[in-house]
Amino acid sequence: MFRAGEQARSYPSDLTDAQWQVIAPHLPAYVPGRRGRPRVWPLRLIIEAILYVDRAGCAWRYLPSDYPPWGTVYGYFAAWRDDGTLARLHDALRAQARAAAGRDPEPTAAVIDSQSVRAADTVPKASRGWDNAKKVNGRKRHIAVDSMGLLLAVVITAASVQDRDAARPLLWNLHRTSRRIRLVWADAVYTGKLSAWAAALKINLQIVARRKPHAFEVLPRRWVVERTFAWISKHRRTVRDYERLPASHEAMILWAMVALMARRLAQPAHLSNTHLVKIGVSPGLGNRRPCRNRIASGASSTVSLGSILAPISVTCARRDLTRNHG
Repeated sequence: MFRAGEQARSYPSDLTDAQWQVIAPHLPAYVPGRRGRPRVWPLRLIIEAILYVDRAGCAWRYLPSDYPPWGTVYGYFAAWRDDGTLARLHDALRAQARAAAGRDPEPTAAVIDSQSVRAADTVPKASRGWDNAKKVNGRKRHIAVDSMGLLLAVVITAASVQDRDAARPLLWNLHRTSRRIRLVWADAVYTGKLSAWAAALKINLQIVARRKPHAFEVLPRRWVVERTFAWISKHRRTVRDYERLPASHEAMILWAMVALMARRLAQPAHLSNTHLVKIGVSPGLGNRRPCRNRIASGASSTVSLGSILAPISVTCARRDLTRNHG
């Protein structure tokens, strides 16, 4: 028997009905009469509680009382992490997101990079290290993304591990899960014997080097993986590593990408291409853009600079009078 999830409470990380319809088909089905304790809480509440922890960055014990008990939520989190349910959910949503964007569900090219994050006191000494280049004591996450920035593979190591050394298990996982990958872009840190090792996996490793070593530059292909790191870092649980197990930090990254892809897939079709709509300009307006609140009704108007500055001028004049005669 299931408890009715009360929908009176609402948090920004909660799923909409459309997002839940995207995720629900990929979750394990309930089997009546199986051994063990019967399911009590709806899976939607469980996932919303996991996403709350991932987004807000709070400890499991600090879950709001609107959600199921933290022990129940963590039990599902750990079970789905270990039995592959989370990985299958993530891969299925990635294939759907690529298909919705008009791409083949299986990518043929990838971009790899790494990022060091500081570790909390809950991270054991055996799985943390010192990154001398970034001056970070913690762990390092090595990821591979496709040309859209969607995650393909992730490996968690101590921050002291060199990128070239961690790239081997990363490329192996990439080859094992995405068999059609033939081209991988990387930065100059991955130069050396890694190219020959990748060639044995039928992967062509191309180095995208900086043209100006000491200047900021948006490099082709590499900016995609940097944007993915920014997406992941919006979830506070991934900004700093609090997990005792590296697999738990990897799971938090996967949940962050699941939330992102669910929002994309649940977005209405008429809103997905709004950046492609050309806004017309009425004759006589020159390069001035029409007012946004008139675009929906088909009319266009402009707001003069004087009408904007007039209230500000009046307010400033009143303040001057108050100061002079106060």
